[in-house]
Amino acid sequence: MEKQGKIDPWLLVSMAGLIVLGLMAVYSATNGTGETSLFYRQIAWGIIGIVVMAVVYFNDVRIIRDNAYIFYAVGILLLVAVLIFGKKIAGQTSWIKLGFFSFQPSEIVKMTTILALARFLSDDEIDIRSIPHLLVAFIIAFIPILLIMLQPDMGTMLTMLPFVVTMVIMAGFDIYILMLITFPLILTISGIFNIYLTFCLALFLLIALLFQHKKFQLHQVLVMGSGLSVSLLMHRFANELLKPHQIKRIQTFVDPMSDPQGAGYNALQAKIAISSGGFFGKGFLQGTQTQLRFIPAQWTDFIFCVIAEELGFIGASLMLALYLVLILRLVWTIFSIKNKFVELTLGGFVSLLFIHVVINVGMTVGLIPVIGVPLPFISYGGSSLIGNMIMVGLALNFVRNKRSLGYHARLDSRTKSAP
Repeated sequence: MEKQGKIDPWLLVSMAGLIVLGLMAVYSATNGTGETSLFYRQIAWGIIGIVVMAVVYFNDVRIIRDNAYIFYAVGILLLVAVLIFGKKIAGQTSWIKLGFFSFQPSEIVKMTTILALARFLSDDEIDIRSIPHLLVAFIIAFIPILLIMLQPDMGTMLTMLPFVVTMVIMAGFDIYILMLITFPLILTISGIFNIYLTFCLALFLLIALLFQHKKFQLHQVLVMGSGLSVSLLMHRFANELLKPHQIKRIQTFVDPMSDPQGAGYNALQAKIAISSGGFFGKGFLQGTQTQLRFIPAQWTDFIFCVIAEELGFIGASLMLALYLVLILRLVWTIFSIKNKFVELTLGGFVSLLFIHVVINVGMTVGLIPVIGVPLPFISYGGSSLIGNMIMVGLALNFVRNKRSLGYHARLDSRTKSAP
């Protein structure tokens, strides 16, 4: 029997460090609020996550790959169940009540969608450059995205788009054609915020297209023109297309002082908390913004404020360093295992993890509108924690079986090429 590899300490230690930081932040944010039970629930979710990780770690990778479509189907059924039986919180029907716990299926569906896409795109018969195969890949991705939009949960939806694009590119799709497809969408979204920014962005994107294609083409102008036209319409009819709270978030992102006691309150208080932490922080349980509850439910999307205020620049840097170690180790794993399913699965997870960190920290410091995205391994929430721990468990499994995965990939390749 072939000797299996050892557990990867870089993945395990960086994940554990983030979870410990998260537990400290959740405890501090809930301390003295009557919500301290959330801290113990997060510990319980972490223990469940460890058990699920162990199951994933010791499972056969081929079983996981072969059942990827089943996992995906279960995820879709859960999203449908949410729309029928779900619990409405903060205007979103995203949770299913399970006794004392609330379960958010969309967090797990991110993982099942990545697995299903990786399963489809890693098939040797699939050529992502063909229109039928590309359409199937987008159908796999956009069924859960559509169901999540119906909740409506725009934050989760936005975090799913990057891993779809990343995996399609990794599967061999022409990046130039993808640019032609996505650039009008980028211009359309930017038109909601600022039409002058949209024109500047259109010029930048046109230059990017010219740089990629090396030559001026009429279709490039047509693509940019269509994107600008739709963005102008979005800017003109934003009030009719968006919900009032979404419009308010956009307005307060552009100018938080336009509503300092309402929609802009959290963004302003977050900046105060982060800046007041200084270099070394005010000390654990000593943050004034945190302990005086200036930010409601700070243990969720704005938990980075707790770390930055109480542990300062040092604590925030440590957190970002742990994310960097985790992401770089996942990237290293992608290049070290020559197996297409593994590469695509980890590529999807890396892009998902990266966009979560960028959006959460970005909205906390005021660079991105507040859209409600948790900080992986740190924000309170069992669904997010378990979903991310499953993905790390998969990565650990891939590293453990690195030799056999590479061997089977080479064997499959020789079998396909045999006359």
